[in-house]
Amino acid sequence: MAASATPLRRSLAIQSRVIGALLMREVLTRYGRHNIGFLWLFLEPMLFTLGITAFWTIARGSLLSGLPIVAFAVTGYSSVLLWRNMPNRCCNAIEPNLSLMYHRHVKVIDIFAARILLEIVGGTTSFVTLMLVFGIIGWMHAPEDILKVILGWLMLAWFGAALAVLIGALSARSELVEKIWHPMSYLLFPLSGAVFMVDWLPVRAQELVLLLPMVHGVELLREGYFGSTVHAHYDLAYMTFSCLFLTLLGLALERVSSREVIPE
Repeated sequence: MAASATPLRRSLAIQSRVIGALLMREVLTRYGRHNIGFLWLFLEPMLFTLGITAFWTIARGSLLSGLPIVAFAVTGYSSVLLWRNMPNRCCNAIEPNLSLMYHRHVKVIDIFAARILLEIVGGTTSFVTLMLVFGIIGWMHAPEDILKVILGWLMLAWFGAALAVLIGALSARSELVEKIWHPMSYLLFPLSGAVFMVDWLPVRAQELVLLLPMVHGVELLREGYFGSTVHAHYDLAYMTFSCLFLTLLGLALERVSSREVIPE
């Protein structure tokens, strides 16, 4: 190794400072310094989930196929917001931040990482807060297997992050990506497992929806929460392979985009 090479520890420290600075910039740009500011990071997904939960409770009663409607809505819609918001934020994220890339330590992947981390923190805080608050007032019980809930949440976060890098890199190459992705994300929403359990569907429909990786994460999360009261369908190996494939493809395209947009 050359004597002038940057040690790994120093490189990690530099990268951490870069991503930290981009995180703060993103928070201030998105939410500002006034009123409740960065608290909107947590309140936005909470308010959305609360609205859907209230609607379902009024429209369909307290139980859905034997499951508490509040817990079903919170586990479903929180998971959707987790994986869907990351690609939304990374789509067309490069062009508005081109000026930052004149700094040699700022790369395209740093822009993506800051936005992805922000969505993970916001979505996770919202999910945990809703479970705690609803648990205190008696609307939700504690998860039956907290480790499965955590694993399902982490797999959904990985899927969302991998998809975000892929969509972000592709959007730098064509404006069509944004026009296609946004309607596609709305179409994927009802198919993602947020509003149903796979076991409720006909066998042929089960086979089709299980082609979508995020459905496996939602099923795992709900099995961890509801336990033996549900019959979950998921293949962790399939979801892992799908996330790994999306990650490698997204990183490869990000490298190509970086060479095209970062000034020499």
